[in-house]
Amino acid sequence: MSEFAYFRFVSNDMLTEEEKAPENKEEIVNIVEEVEKAEGIECDKVVSHMSTEQLQELLEKVRAIRDKKKRKSKKKTPESEEQKEEEVTWPREW
Repeated sequence: MSEFAYFRFVSNDMLTEEEKAPENKEEIVNIVEEVEKAEGIECDKVVSHMSTEQLQELLEKVRAIRDKKKRKSKKKTPESEEQKEEEVTWPREW
């Protein structure tokens, strides 16, 4: 079901280059599925009859969830090597 919505996004040229990247497709499809479940969209037939505006609304919800997940994952990831090096090389005054 969500694969079809992704295909509609692509065919209507609604996705950014980053969102179209093969490594991001699965993530987008999974989030589309989450949103569809929350909205009560249960089949491709409903998605196939959506207007461009409705598709855009669906995509905006997907992007909001994706951004939220990205922000959470950035908070959980350890500091970058650059930041660690800066801390180590920072002159300390006692």
